[in-house]
Amino acid sequence: MNGPEIHVRFAPDLALFVPNGRRRGATALATDGVSTLGHVVESVGVPLTEVGSLWVDGREVPTSYVPVAGDSVEVRSVERPQRVPGAPLRFLLDVHLGTLARRLRLLGVDTAYESTDIGDPALAARSAAEKRVMLSRDRGLLRRRELWAGGYVYSTSPDDQLRDVLDRFTPELRPWTRCTACNGVLKDATKDEVADQLKGGTQRSYDVFAQCTACGRAYWKGAHHEQLEAIVVRALAEFATKN
Repeated sequence: MNGPEIHVRFAPDLALFVPNGRRRGATALATDGVSTLGHVVESVGVPLTEVGSLWVDGREVPTSYVPVAGDSVEVRSVERPQRVPGAPLRFLLDVHLGTLARRLRLLGVDTAYESTDIGDPALAARSAAEKRVMLSRDRGLLRRRELWAGGYVYSTSPDDQLRDVLDRFTPELRPWTRCTACNGVLKDATKDEVADQLKGGTQRSYDVFAQCTACGRAYWKGAHHEQLEAIVVRALAEFATKN
């Protein structure tokens, strides 16, 4: 781009997307005179899923605004909690976020997850078809126009990832109601109904079970229950009142 020059200031939260030389203060950008402001922002490296609003000379403008020479632009980050209008809040996670997917399901959050790499076009199409918020660390994926909605996962730590998603989107939490393997809904089950999945020790030691209505997987308070309970307790203590 070598047309009209504008001056852009990015919110501190967006600094990791911006090249080092443009992270502090206002930076001069050359535009081509026809591209939208949304396109200009994305060309710097910032996915629009992370942009809350755009302001030019003190007034808010849409992403379709075409900047002109001398514009002073402020790129603000998404306000929290972020509300996604028009559909029940549901998520879609890419192949790299399996642990986060299981933890969201543990908390009863409707979370689809692709355990294989089906490619960005297919993921974006599913997000649109099922009206799911696409969560990913892939900036290119989050820039695809067909996404229903999206959010960048800022951390590589599953604990921090979960806290970030719960803080940003404040989904309703209903722990122990979804299958962590397939996202299906759980129902109470008798020992006889799940007997074919129980080994001798489990058969003798446990009497309370749940079963997925979709894949049939059985659940009980086994060896890892304390670890899972700790995740649930922390999430409820911090986020249950924010819904």
